[in-house]
Amino acid sequence: MESALIIQWIVKGVILTLALVTGFAYTTFYERKLLAKIQIRIGPNRVGPGGWLQPAADGVKLIFKEELIPAKSDKFLFVLAPVITMIPSIVIMAVVPWGKTVLMFGQEVFLGISDINVGSLYIMSVASIAVYGITLAGWASNNKYAMMGGLRSAAQMVSYELALGLAFVGPIMIAGSMSLGDIVEAQKNIWFIVYQPLGAFIFLIAALAEVNRSPFDIPEAEQELTAGYHTEYSGMKFALFFMAEYIKMTAVSAIGASLFFGGFRGPFVDVLPGLGPLYLFLKILAGLGLMIWIRATLPRIRYDRLMTFGWKILLPLSLVNVFITAIVVVAMGS
Repeated sequence: MESALIIQWIVKGVILTLALVTGFAYTTFYERKLLAKIQIRIGPNRVGPGGWLQPAADGVKLIFKEELIPAKSDKFLFVLAPVITMIPSIVIMAVVPWGKTVLMFGQEVFLGISDINVGSLYIMSVASIAVYGITLAGWASNNKYAMMGGLRSAAQMVSYELALGLAFVGPIMIAGSMSLGDIVEAQKNIWFIVYQPLGAFIFLIAALAEVNRSPFDIPEAEQELTAGYHTEYSGMKFALFFMAEYIKMTAVSAIGASLFFGGFRGPFVDVLPGLGPLYLFLKILAGLGLMIWIRATLPRIRYDRLMTFGWKILLPLSLVNVFITAIVVVAMGS
Protein backbone atom coordinates (compact mmCIF):
# COMPACT_ATOMS: atom_id res chain seq x y z
CA MET A 1 0.00 0.00 0.00
CA GLU A 2 2.83 2.40 0.89
CA SER A 3 4.64 1.63 -2.38
CA ALA A 4 1.45 2.44 -4.32
CA LEU A 5 1.18 5.79 -2.49
CA ILE A 6 4.82 6.60 -3.23
CA ILE A 7 4.27 5.80 -6.94
CA GLN A 8 1.18 8.06 -6.88
CA TRP A 9 3.20 10.92 -5.37
CA ILE A 10 5.99 10.51 -7.92
CA VAL A 11 3.59 10.39 -10.89
CA LYS A 12 1.57 13.38 -9.67
CA GLY A 13 4.77 15.29 -8.88
CA VAL A 14 6.11 14.70 -12.40
CA ILE A 15 2.77 15.71 -13.96
CA LEU A 16 2.61 18.91 -11.85
CA THR A 17 6.23 19.87 -12.62
CA LEU A 18 5.80 19.31 -16.37
CA ALA A 19 2.51 21.24 -16.35
CA LEU A 20 4.09 24.20 -14.54
CA VAL A 21 7.23 24.30 -16.69
CA THR A 22 5.20 24.03 -19.92
CA GLY A 23 2.62 26.44 -18.53
CA PHE A 24 5.36 28.98 -17.80
CA ALA A 25 6.30 29.08 -21.49
CA TYR A 26 2.74 29.60 -22.63
CA THR A 27 2.00 32.10 -19.85
CA THR A 28 4.60 34.35 -21.51
CA PHE A 29 2.80 33.81 -24.82
CA TYR A 30 -0.58 34.54 -23.17
CA GLU A 31 0.85 37.73 -21.67
CA ARG A 32 2.34 38.98 -24.94
CA LYS A 33 -0.87 38.26 -26.88
CA LEU A 34 -3.16 39.82 -24.26
CA LEU A 35 -0.92 42.89 -23.87
CA ALA A 36 -1.01 43.27 -27.65
CA LYS A 37 -4.84 43.15 -27.63
CA ILE A 38 -5.12 45.68 -24.80
CA GLN A 39 -2.57 48.07 -26.33
CA ILE A 40 -3.74 47.61 -29.95
CA ARG A 41 -0.58 45.83 -31.12
CA ILE A 42 -0.01 42.55 -32.96
CA GLY A 43 2.06 40.38 -30.63
CA PRO A 44 3.89 37.15 -31.59
CA ASN A 45 2.58 35.90 -34.95
CA ARG A 46 5.55 34.64 -36.96
CA VAL A 47 6.82 31.42 -35.36
CA GLY A 48 4.27 28.66 -35.94
CA PRO A 49 0.54 29.06 -36.63
CA GLY A 50 -0.58 32.29 -34.95
CA GLY A 51 2.79 32.50 -33.17
CA TRP A 52 2.10 29.42 -31.01
CA LEU A 53 5.67 28.13 -31.35
CA GLN A 54 7.19 31.41 -30.13
CA PRO A 55 7.77 30.09 -26.55
CA ALA A 56 9.67 27.09 -27.98
CA ALA A 57 11.80 29.41 -30.11
CA ASP A 58 12.53 31.61 -27.07
CA GLY A 59 13.54 28.53 -25.08
CA VAL A 60 15.94 27.31 -27.76
CA LYS A 61 17.46 30.81 -28.02
CA LEU A 62 18.06 31.00 -24.24
CA ILE A 63 19.59 27.51 -24.11
CA PHE A 64 22.20 28.43 -26.71
CA LYS A 65 22.95 31.93 -25.41
CA GLU A 66 26.39 32.47 -23.93
CA GLU A 67 26.54 32.05 -20.14
CA LEU A 68 28.56 34.85 -18.52
CA ILE A 69 29.77 34.96 -14.91
CA PRO A 70 31.32 38.25 -13.70
CA ALA A 71 35.02 37.85 -12.79
CA LYS A 72 34.65 39.34 -9.29
CA SER A 73 31.33 37.71 -8.39
CA ASP A 74 30.81 34.98 -5.81
CA LYS A 75 30.58 32.25 -8.43
CA PHE A 76 28.99 29.55 -6.26
CA LEU A 77 26.18 31.81 -4.98
CA PHE A 78 25.82 33.43 -8.41
CA VAL A 79 24.95 30.04 -9.91
CA LEU A 80 22.91 28.90 -6.88
CA ALA A 81 20.66 31.99 -6.64
CA PRO A 82 18.43 31.21 -9.70
CA VAL A 83 17.93 27.66 -8.42
CA ILE A 84 16.91 28.88 -4.94
CA THR A 85 14.41 31.24 -6.61
CA MET A 86 13.02 28.58 -8.93
CA ILE A 87 12.44 25.61 -6.60
CA PRO A 88 9.97 27.26 -4.14
CA SER A 89 7.78 28.41 -7.03
CA ILE A 90 7.16 24.74 -7.94
CA VAL A 91 6.96 23.09 -4.51
CA ILE A 92 4.48 25.70 -3.24
CA MET A 93 1.83 24.03 -5.44
CA ALA A 94 2.15 20.72 -3.57
CA VAL A 95 -0.76 21.50 -1.22
CA VAL A 96 -3.18 22.96 -3.79
CA PRO A 97 -5.99 20.45 -4.56
CA TRP A 98 -6.75 20.06 -8.29
CA GLY A 99 -10.02 18.20 -7.81
CA LYS A 100 -12.00 15.63 -5.81
CA THR A 101 -10.76 12.12 -5.08
CA VAL A 102 -11.44 9.85 -8.10
CA LEU A 103 -11.37 6.10 -8.66
CA MET A 104 -8.52 5.07 -11.00
CA PHE A 105 -7.25 1.54 -11.67
CA GLY A 106 -9.31 0.26 -8.73
CA GLN A 107 -7.76 2.78 -6.30
CA GLU A 108 -8.90 6.07 -4.87
CA VAL A 109 -6.60 8.82 -6.16
CA PHE A 110 -6.52 12.30 -4.60
CA LEU A 111 -6.20 14.95 -7.33
CA GLY A 112 -3.33 16.86 -5.78
CA ILE A 113 0.07 16.04 -4.31
CA SER A 114 -0.88 16.29 -0.63
CA ASP A 115 -3.64 17.81 1.50
CA ILE A 116 -1.83 18.49 4.78
CA ASN A 117 -3.75 20.03 7.68
CA VAL A 118 -1.42 23.07 7.78
CA GLY A 119 -1.43 23.73 4.03
CA SER A 120 -1.84 27.51 4.41
CA LEU A 121 1.13 27.65 6.79
CA TYR A 122 3.18 25.57 4.34
CA ILE A 123 2.40 28.05 1.53
CA MET A 124 3.53 31.04 3.62
CA SER A 125 6.74 29.33 4.73
CA VAL A 126 7.72 28.26 1.19
CA ALA A 127 6.82 31.66 -0.30
CA SER A 128 9.21 33.38 2.10
CA ILE A 129 12.18 31.31 0.84
CA ALA A 130 12.15 32.82 -2.68
CA VAL A 131 13.43 36.19 -1.43
CA TYR A 132 16.75 34.55 -0.52
CA GLY A 133 17.43 33.68 -4.16
CA ILE A 134 16.77 37.23 -5.37
CA THR A 135 18.79 38.83 -2.57
CA LEU A 136 21.70 36.43 -3.12
CA ALA A 137 21.59 37.12 -6.87
CA GLY A 138 22.01 40.83 -6.22
CA TRP A 139 24.79 40.36 -3.65
CA ALA A 140 26.72 37.64 -5.53
CA SER A 141 26.79 39.70 -8.76
CA ASN A 142 29.16 42.27 -7.20
CA ASN A 143 27.19 44.98 -9.02
CA LYS A 144 25.72 47.98 -7.19
CA TYR A 145 22.57 48.07 -9.33
CA ALA A 146 21.95 44.36 -8.81
CA MET A 147 22.60 44.75 -5.08
CA MET A 148 20.09 47.57 -4.80
CA GLY A 149 17.53 45.49 -6.67
CA GLY A 150 18.09 42.57 -4.30
CA LEU A 151 17.71 44.78 -1.22
CA ARG A 152 14.56 46.37 -2.61
CA SER A 153 13.09 42.94 -3.23
CA ALA A 154 13.87 41.79 0.31
CA ALA A 155 12.26 44.89 1.85
CA GLN A 156 9.23 44.64 -0.45
CA MET A 157 8.60 40.95 0.22
CA VAL A 158 8.94 41.32 3.99
CA SER A 159 6.50 44.25 3.94
CA TYR A 160 3.83 42.63 1.79
CA GLU A 161 4.15 39.10 3.20
CA LEU A 162 2.58 40.35 6.44
CA ALA A 163 -0.54 41.50 4.59
CA LEU A 164 -0.52 38.33 2.46
CA GLY A 165 -0.41 36.12 5.54
CA LEU A 166 -3.26 38.03 7.17
CA ALA A 167 -5.33 37.66 3.96
CA PHE A 168 -5.24 33.88 4.58
CA VAL A 169 -6.70 34.27 8.06
CA GLY A 170 -10.26 35.14 6.95
CA PRO A 171 -10.87 31.96 4.89
CA ILE A 172 -9.09 29.90 7.57
CA MET A 173 -11.43 31.20 10.31
CA ILE A 174 -14.57 30.73 8.20
CA ALA A 175 -13.61 27.16 7.16
CA GLY A 176 -12.20 26.29 10.60
CA SER A 177 -9.15 24.67 9.00
CA MET A 178 -5.74 25.55 7.53
CA SER A 179 -6.06 22.81 4.91
CA LEU A 180 -6.71 24.14 1.40
CA GLY A 181 -8.82 21.05 0.71
CA ASP A 182 -11.10 21.88 3.67
CA ILE A 183 -11.25 25.55 2.63
CA VAL A 184 -12.35 24.56 -0.89
CA GLU A 185 -14.95 22.11 0.45
CA ALA A 186 -16.33 24.84 2.76
CA GLN A 187 -17.13 26.83 -0.40
CA LYS A 188 -19.46 24.13 -1.72
CA ASN A 189 -22.51 26.40 -1.49
CA ILE A 190 -21.02 29.89 -1.68
CA TRP A 191 -17.56 31.22 -2.53
CA PHE A 192 -15.64 33.05 0.19
CA ILE A 193 -15.25 36.12 -2.06
CA VAL A 194 -18.81 36.94 -0.91
CA TYR A 195 -17.73 36.93 2.77
CA GLN A 196 -14.19 38.22 2.20
CA PRO A 197 -14.14 40.86 -0.58
CA LEU A 198 -11.60 42.96 1.36
CA GLY A 199 -9.47 39.88 2.08
CA ALA A 200 -9.46 38.96 -1.62
CA PHE A 201 -8.49 42.53 -2.58
CA ILE A 202 -5.62 42.50 -0.06
CA PHE A 203 -4.51 39.07 -1.32
CA LEU A 204 -4.41 40.33 -4.91
CA ILE A 205 -2.29 43.38 -4.10
CA ALA A 206 0.09 41.49 -1.78
CA ALA A 207 0.43 38.65 -4.30
CA LEU A 208 1.37 41.12 -7.06
CA ALA A 209 4.07 42.52 -4.77
CA GLU A 210 5.26 39.01 -3.84
CA VAL A 211 5.83 38.00 -7.46
CA ASN A 212 7.34 41.40 -8.40
CA ARG A 213 4.62 42.14 -10.92
CA SER A 214 3.69 45.61 -12.16
CA PRO A 215 3.01 48.03 -10.54
CA PHE A 216 5.27 46.49 -7.87
CA ASP A 217 8.22 45.55 -10.12
CA ILE A 218 10.57 47.85 -8.21
CA PRO A 219 13.40 45.25 -7.86
CA GLU A 220 13.78 45.32 -11.67
CA ALA A 221 13.11 49.07 -12.28
CA GLU A 222 15.09 49.42 -15.50
CA GLN A 223 14.88 53.23 -15.47
CA GLU A 224 16.87 53.30 -12.22
CA LEU A 225 18.68 49.97 -11.81
CA THR A 226 19.48 48.85 -15.40
CA ALA A 227 17.66 45.55 -14.76
CA GLY A 228 17.91 45.15 -10.99
CA TYR A 229 18.96 41.94 -9.30
CA HIS A 230 19.41 39.98 -12.58
CA THR A 231 21.52 42.61 -14.39
CA GLU A 232 24.56 40.30 -14.66
CA TYR A 233 22.63 37.15 -15.61
CA SER A 234 22.37 35.64 -19.09
CA GLY A 235 21.28 32.45 -20.83
CA MET A 236 19.44 29.82 -18.80
CA LYS A 237 20.30 31.39 -15.44
CA PHE A 238 18.47 34.53 -16.61
CA ALA A 239 15.61 32.32 -17.85
CA LEU A 240 15.28 30.63 -14.44
CA PHE A 241 14.41 33.94 -12.76
CA PHE A 242 11.61 34.59 -15.21
CA MET A 243 10.49 30.97 -15.10
CA ALA A 244 10.15 31.38 -11.33
CA GLU A 245 8.17 34.63 -11.74
CA TYR A 246 5.66 33.17 -14.20
CA ILE A 247 5.27 29.90 -12.29
CA LYS A 248 4.65 31.93 -9.11
CA MET A 249 1.99 33.87 -11.03
CA THR A 250 0.29 30.55 -11.76
CA ALA A 251 0.72 29.43 -8.15
CA VAL A 252 -0.78 32.57 -6.58
CA SER A 253 -3.67 32.38 -9.06
CA ALA A 254 -4.34 28.77 -7.98
CA ILE A 255 -4.02 29.66 -4.28
CA GLY A 256 -6.27 32.72 -4.67
CA ALA A 257 -8.84 30.60 -6.52
CA SER A 258 -8.75 28.01 -3.71
CA LEU A 259 -9.09 30.60 -0.93
CA PHE A 260 -11.79 32.86 -2.40
CA PHE A 261 -13.30 31.40 -5.60
CA GLY A 262 -14.10 27.79 -4.73
CA GLY A 263 -10.91 26.24 -6.14
CA PHE A 264 -11.81 23.23 -8.26
CA ARG A 265 -15.51 23.45 -7.35
CA GLY A 266 -18.07 24.26 -10.03
CA PRO A 267 -21.30 22.96 -11.61
CA PHE A 268 -21.62 19.13 -11.66
CA VAL A 269 -18.16 18.58 -10.10
CA ASP A 270 -19.70 16.23 -7.50
CA VAL A 271 -21.14 14.09 -10.31
CA LEU A 272 -18.17 14.39 -12.68
CA PRO A 273 -15.01 14.82 -10.54
CA GLY A 274 -12.91 15.09 -13.70
CA LEU A 275 -14.31 18.61 -14.19
CA GLY A 276 -12.43 19.82 -11.09
CA PRO A 277 -9.01 20.36 -12.76
CA LEU A 278 -10.75 22.11 -15.68
CA TYR A 279 -12.55 24.56 -13.37
CA LEU A 280 -9.30 25.28 -11.50
CA PHE A 281 -7.48 25.82 -14.81
CA LEU A 282 -10.11 28.33 -15.98
CA LYS A 283 -9.87 30.24 -12.68
CA ILE A 284 -6.06 30.29 -12.94
CA LEU A 285 -6.39 31.61 -16.50
CA ALA A 286 -8.69 34.39 -15.23
CA GLY A 287 -6.22 35.27 -12.45
CA LEU A 288 -3.32 35.45 -14.91
CA GLY A 289 -5.42 37.61 -17.23
CA LEU A 290 -6.12 40.04 -14.37
CA MET A 291 -2.39 40.34 -13.55
CA ILE A 292 -1.58 40.98 -17.21
CA TRP A 293 -4.37 43.56 -17.47
CA ILE A 294 -2.98 45.39 -14.42
CA ARG A 295 0.49 45.41 -16.00
CA ALA A 296 -0.92 46.88 -19.21
CA THR A 297 -2.70 49.75 -17.48
CA LEU A 298 -0.92 50.83 -14.27
CA PRO A 299 2.45 52.63 -14.01
CA ARG A 300 5.17 51.54 -11.60
CA ILE A 301 4.84 52.92 -8.06
CA ARG A 302 7.71 54.96 -6.64
CA TYR A 303 9.69 52.94 -4.08
CA ASP A 304 8.99 55.07 -1.01
CA ARG A 305 5.27 55.17 -1.84
CA LEU A 306 5.23 51.40 -2.35
CA MET A 307 6.68 50.85 1.14
CA THR A 308 4.36 53.45 2.68
CA PHE A 309 1.33 51.79 1.05
CA GLY A 310 2.35 48.37 2.39
CA TRP A 311 2.94 49.44 6.00
CA LYS A 312 0.47 52.30 6.50
CA ILE A 313 -2.51 51.20 4.40
CA LEU A 314 -2.45 47.50 3.46
CA LEU A 315 -1.28 46.12 6.82
CA PRO A 316 -3.88 48.08 8.90
CA LEU A 317 -6.61 47.07 6.43
CA SER A 318 -5.54 43.43 6.84
CA LEU A 319 -5.76 43.67 10.61
CA VAL A 320 -9.19 45.32 10.41
CA ASN A 321 -10.40 42.53 8.10
CA VAL A 322 -9.15 39.84 10.51
CA PHE A 323 -10.75 41.64 13.49
CA ILE A 324 -14.17 42.00 11.82
CA THR A 325 -14.09 38.41 10.50
CA ALA A 326 -13.26 37.07 13.98
CA ILE A 327 -16.18 38.99 15.52
CA VAL A 328 -18.63 37.71 12.88
CA VAL A 329 -17.41 34.10 13.12
CA VAL A 330 -17.70 34.09 16.93
CA ALA A 331 -21.12 35.77 16.80
CA MET A 332 -22.42 33.28 14.20
CA GLY A 333 -20.97 30.38 16.17
CA SER A 334 -22.66 31.44 19.37
